[in-house]
Amino acid sequence: MINALKGMKDLLDKDAYYYEKVIKTCEEVAKNYGFSFINIPHLELCTLFKRSVGESSDIVGKEMYEFIDKGQNHVCMRPEGTAGVVRAYIEKKMDKNNAIKRWFYHGSMFRYERPQKGRLREFHQFGVESFGNASVYEDASIILMLVEIFSRLNIKFKLLINSLGCLECMPKYRTNLVRFLDSKEGFCEDCLRRKSLNPIRVLDCKNEHCQNLLTNAPLLSENLCSSCQKDFEILQKILKENNVNFEIDPKLVRGLDYYSKTAFEFISDEIGAKAAIAGGGRYDKLIEYLDGKSGFGVGFAMGIERIIAILEQKEEKLQREGIYLCSMDEKYITKLLKLATQLRKKHKVILSYEAKKLAKHLELADKNQNLIFLCMGENEAKNESLFYKNLNTKKEEQILIKNLENVL
Repeated sequence: MINALKGMKDLLDKDAYYYEKVIKTCEEVAKNYGFSFINIPHLELCTLFKRSVGESSDIVGKEMYEFIDKGQNHVCMRPEGTAGVVRAYIEKKMDKNNAIKRWFYHGSMFRYERPQKGRLREFHQFGVESFGNASVYEDASIILMLVEIFSRLNIKFKLLINSLGCLECMPKYRTNLVRFLDSKEGFCEDCLRRKSLNPIRVLDCKNEHCQNLLTNAPLLSENLCSSCQKDFEILQKILKENNVNFEIDPKLVRGLDYYSKTAFEFISDEIGAKAAIAGGGRYDKLIEYLDGKSGFGVGFAMGIERIIAILEQKEEKLQREGIYLCSMDEKYITKLLKLATQLRKKHKVILSYEAKKLAKHLELADKNQNLIFLCMGENEAKNESLFYKNLNTKKEEQILIKNLENVL
């Protein structure tokens, strides 16, 4: 028997139901915020991620699915979505006039890391990216969009925010941080590598010993320029006015090198330990990193598998839907197939191709979580009617086929 590769998982039955529910909810909210769909390739040149995500990130350092294709191109499966969306923005020359674009995307991402609960080698994300708007109000709207999504999905969360500064205040902070790091010994190999490439990433280390060494590290909040400080205060005010609880985490830096100014993360303890379920921020530097004209960008990405894990724990009762159409005699199935074709223009219809007793058909319709049960027996065939039952309300009646649409 051939099994799925390690870290790859089929989405079917209840998982597929929750996946569709999450994506549908996210799309509805994103569209209400003025965002439209973009689809980007799963395969990109490795250079795209090495230049955008950054050499100091674990994604580039350890986790990319990369290989040489038949054309001798160094390619990889996309490990995240933002870089590809930015590449599309630049490739279509939208950066030339700093065009305002608001896009959402969803689909598979790939990282070669140790599979664990809520984390796979092929996983799925929903994300949004907004270009051409420098205002912190756009940052706030992006966060409020996520708040609305989690509200609709009935998911509890804690919101962490921070400011990563800009090109004016970051150099001063970097100098202070490197001086502090040089005064300490015992950092892990990852931290030592990050210190030379992007020192701020050291703050993101999950190693407990490293975190102890960082106890008195200088904080970004102490080094913000007046513009960044003002924007950060406005962001907090907006969140408070919209009744969104949050905590300022001075060591929140996000996992990727391209962030600046606003950074945020949503965490949840509904799947055990506190786990990040979504995060993002502003990345004004990224467009220029990828050879575009200097501009503005902000967005987020949400881990779908972790959201599904939370929803499954709540044991939500699946909603009944669709019509189960059946016959008690095989000779009526051709007639019902024609009827099913007509009904499928407006309704979800499951047609049974086998003749069974009424009780057996009802059992199957109930197992399939269908809402409407329609069956044809000898009497119904003579009268051009169907036996109707609503499996929620248990209402039963005989309905003439010509009046069926009025009842449905």
